[in-house]
Amino acid sequence: MPDLQKRVLIGRIVGAHGIRGDVVIHSFAAVPEDIGAYGPLSSADGSRNFVLSHIRPGPKGVVARVKGVADRNSAEALKGTELFVSRAKLPEPEDGEFYVNDLIGMTVVDSEGHDVGRVVDAPDYGAGPLLEIRKHNATQTELIPFTDAYVPEVDLERRRVVVRPLQYAADNDDAPTPE
Repeated sequence: MPDLQKRVLIGRIVGAHGIRGDVVIHSFAAVPEDIGAYGPLSSADGSRNFVLSHIRPGPKGVVARVKGVADRNSAEALKGTELFVSRAKLPEPEDGEFYVNDLIGMTVVDSEGHDVGRVVDAPDYGAGPLLEIRKHNATQTELIPFTDAYVPEVDLERRRVVVRPLQYAADNDDAPTPE
């Protein structure tokens, strides 16, 4: 399997559009329609490449044609496929911005430096970015807002994030007000 640190998840095929084989993509690019600007994209395991064309906005995401896909059944078969791009093709993130790949696996510590778990994802369901954390010995994960109020420090070199848990931030007069 290719090294996922050298590739970045840039989108996910979420369904078919029309009868000619177009697909709907949930794009993670800053400008969603730019998903095709990085050249061929690859599957999670690196075994397949996808060349996108005729990219346009749609009501449920970006609509695009995939080279070699010519009918709705073939497009539907791609549903759920994650699309990756080589990290070298992406711009460096600006200050305060991070690629999700950089955050996954980071150690999570509290404000006193106690190791509390690991970052497992950084989703954004539309209301703002979140950090998904799995605490040690926990079966379920927790989501916290990925804002300065709750995540005051991200240290890429040391591979750790400092978090201020929701109950701490809500109960502590010294904690910044959530954004």
